[in-house]
Amino acid sequence: MGDSQPWTAAPAAAERARSLLLTAWSCTVTADGGREEFVGAHSVDDDGRVLLSVPEDSALFAAAVCAPRGEPSAVLEFADVAPVPVRNRIRARLWLAGWFAPEDDLLAFHATRVVLRQPTGAAVVDLDEFAAAKPDPLATAESRLLTHLADCHADAVERLTRLVEPESLHGAVKVQPLAVDRHGLTLRIERTRAHGDVRLAFHRPADDVAQLTERMHILLSQASAASCPRALHRQRTDGDR
Repeated sequence: MGDSQPWTAAPAAAERARSLLLTAWSCTVTADGGREEFVGAHSVDDDGRVLLSVPEDSALFAAAVCAPRGEPSAVLEFADVAPVPVRNRIRARLWLAGWFAPEDDLLAFHATRVVLRQPTGAAVVDLDEFAAAKPDPLATAESRLLTHLADCHADAVERLTRLVEPESLHGAVKVQPLAVDRHGLTLRIERTRAHGDVRLAFHRPADDVAQLTERMHILLSQASAASCPRALHRQRTDGDR
């Protein structure tokens, strides 16, 4: 998708679900054969169908072969874990209910229901929208980008807090980059006993890392021009005494 697409402040649920599916490293499967976790064993085709590689002698493989074809008989769960150390690192969870069918040496999962749970709540994702959606173009680079921002540009992160409403920074002891996608950057504001997230939307979606760099420079320029509440700085200073 290019910059001619309509601007939105956040990805749609189907896009978010496909991005999570693309980047998740592990998959937990609950079926008649029990509950198993598979690490690095799944792949995803262009329409979001999950292909799982499991040993032929596993209980899951036997249950998939014996289950009535077309009847929901398994649930797949994927977790989206923040790459930067923050409180409550699970950013979202994705559940796919459906059934497996052997395909070559793999188990192909046919979803009949897709549910995405984010901090804002759970949403049932339309199956056609899920199949048609594309993962965020920054999804596979997000972990590297956020880690670099947190480790090497803490000053930039603090400068971005100038774009945050002062009341959102009340009681803040730490701010970390939590997520980034083509639509914007999310900051995690941690307090002593709680936390909250604030989203800084880009003026236009970014289709690649080069465009993301330009979008970030614009946010930082806006932050430099904004009046700085300095609440976080004062609390950090007081806490170091």
